[in-house]
Amino acid sequence: MLFFTLSFAQSFRWRFANLLQIATVFIAICALPTGAAAQFSKNSAGTVVQTEQVRAELVAHAPDGIGPGKTIWVGLQLAHQPHWHTYWKNAGDSGLPTKLEWTLPAGVTAGDIAWPAPQKIAIGNLANFGYEGTVLLPVPLTIARDFQPASLSDDLEVKLFASWLVCRQECVPQEGHFVLRIPLRGSTALLGAAFDAARAAQPKPFAGPAVAAVAADGVTFTVHGLPAAWHGKPLNLFPETTEIIETAAAPSATRPAGQGWNGAVWTARVPLSAQRTVSPTVLPIVLSLGADSVVTDARVDGIWPAVAEPGIVSPALQAALDANTRSTPPAVATSLAGWLFALLAAVLGGLILNLMPCVFPVLAIKMLGFAQHSGTHRYELRAQGLAYTAGVVLSFLALGGLMLALRAGGEQLGWGFQLQSPGVIAALALLFTLIGLNLVGLLEMGTILPSGLATLQLRHPLGDAFLTGVLAVAIASPCTAPFMGASLGYAIALPAAQALGIFAALGLGLALPYLAATWVPAVAHWLPKPGAWMVTLRTFMAFPMWATVVWLVWVLGHLSGVDGAASLLALLLMVALVVWALNLPGRGGRAVAIISIAVFALLAGAIGQNVFKIEDTPLAPPGSQTAGGTSWQAWAPGRVEAELAAGKPVFVDFTAAWCITCQVNKKTTLANAGVQADFAAKGVTLLRADWTRRDPAITQALEALGRSGVPVYVLYQAGRPPVVLSEILGVGELRAAIKQL
Repeated sequence: MLFFTLSFAQSFRWRFANLLQIATVFIAICALPTGAAAQFSKNSAGTVVQTEQVRAELVAHAPDGIGPGKTIWVGLQLAHQPHWHTYWKNAGDSGLPTKLEWTLPAGVTAGDIAWPAPQKIAIGNLANFGYEGTVLLPVPLTIARDFQPASLSDDLEVKLFASWLVCRQECVPQEGHFVLRIPLRGSTALLGAAFDAARAAQPKPFAGPAVAAVAADGVTFTVHGLPAAWHGKPLNLFPETTEIIETAAAPSATRPAGQGWNGAVWTARVPLSAQRTVSPTVLPIVLSLGADSVVTDARVDGIWPAVAEPGIVSPALQAALDANTRSTPPAVATSLAGWLFALLAAVLGGLILNLMPCVFPVLAIKMLGFAQHSGTHRYELRAQGLAYTAGVVLSFLALGGLMLALRAGGEQLGWGFQLQSPGVIAALALLFTLIGLNLVGLLEMGTILPSGLATLQLRHPLGDAFLTGVLAVAIASPCTAPFMGASLGYAIALPAAQALGIFAALGLGLALPYLAATWVPAVAHWLPKPGAWMVTLRTFMAFPMWATVVWLVWVLGHLSGVDGAASLLALLLMVALVVWALNLPGRGGRAVAIISIAVFALLAGAIGQNVFKIEDTPLAPPGSQTAGGTSWQAWAPGRVEAELAAGKPVFVDFTAAWCITCQVNKKTTLANAGVQADFAAKGVTLLRADWTRRDPAITQALEALGRSGVPVYVLYQAGRPPVVLSEILGVGELRAAIKQL
């Protein structure tokens, strides 16, 4: 981020403007993670997705190969950690069924999931229907009779996007992209036993008479003709229609109350659900005993009582929503006064952004450029100030417009989304490595590039200033300053034109100090005179540049794992070797340069994909202990509500590895011994919502708080509105808020 030394480093034969122009295009391409990078992720998907709670694998069973008119089987196998479960087609009192979305070649169609019979999972006074241990969800694939593969040597490529909710006491939404290639010829039958067991666990169609007699207080099921081996034994009942009966009251083999036998006729009476919203004429039900199960359609007799009234918002929740509205800038309605207030807050937020750890060095080094330009005409300096401002404002508008466009297309994004892309991080790390090499004098490219290109910056100082503003925004984007978070949260709810006005105001605030300096001549008298000290400072500035690379590699490690971070380091090392070799004289130097470039290309082909993949493992294990003995847990949807229902106050840290302000607050305020003692004394549950990777659930939670970026710190207490604290979190502010619990 200290690359702005270029403004007083005229001795270089190859100017930064060339490097900045190339890098800006590269970063702009990489800044489309929801398209290009996401597609890369899909293409590089495998057959297994491993999380802390579930191992999900796409498997196949084609014992007779693949041919026209045949049916083969594929399936998602979910291996749960102990005490964790996923859900059946009717999840019960809570939860969501697993969903499978297939992408198949022409001539191949997927059927429905052949759901195995579930088990009843009791959670307090509620109950769910789902699976523990290992379950295979098989799906038939039908090959059309006119199916013609391009080549018999090709494989049948099956792509799957799966989403599931895995729960214990807390619930974690998860998803994965899978790609499986099945040979057209030969047998794929290694998992035949697993598919046979899954199909055997699927309920068998049962044609015996079944009736569901509806009354005001419940429904009575009567089924004739069940297997003789079942007579006199308690059965498990699973309705396929959701929210019809009280799930916890459904009869089971371990809870025989409410069911009985009259000879060969089985009956069960179950209360109706208070949340019922439908009145079907047929109720599909599954009955099971041990490993055997049947499915039948029970004909409904009687008249359904009135359905449940639409849900209303509780007074406590309404108070929380009202308080959240008050936590955003005044007059959040899209009135002119409210919008003008938001514009002023955005300018102030952008101005304060200059003081953030990620931005202040940029401004400081840019100001030093005046030392070299002390003799420059005033109008030239003012023109450069305007060009810098234009670069900043237009970059803010571009990022804001891209975010709003992608959100309109269904993407869950917030401020700083580009640093959730490994491609953007790698591009920035490469750029800063090259600039560091330039600062120490190794990147002397004048002998390689045409002389006209090597001196381009000298003829276009305004273009250089503009690109400086563009990259200033690239550095500033991970940060959120006071007033800025509320302004961004307010902006995403506005019409596009008004929202872009907020982004432009943020850019103006960021550019304002340098713009003011170029238009106030007195600033030049405050700066030191040019001299030899500038050459020493120029060389020294390479080390902060490489320190920024260290931070970027650390951020990448949170996205792509240890392999991704190590691969990027290896590639950056090879880049440095190539730069060094390009400056060697004579034929020997050219030979070394050619060899180093070839090695770099081979290495990039071998390990480059590690940089761009996104690990599916959790970012941080839950339950990590702080020095004060308090325990940070992983945030998940519904976790705050569950803790509040248990009578515990909750503190949530919305953070990300690429957010420098977040890391500073974490190491100072949140690690403070007094703060930790206060948390422990009040019994506060500490939750950390890590937004380093793109997480739609966290994005939605931020939106509910009127925010669009991190850091965000929220203190919850049952019966009270949430308290949203400052982005620059102080020990005194936090301890005062805790004492109010």
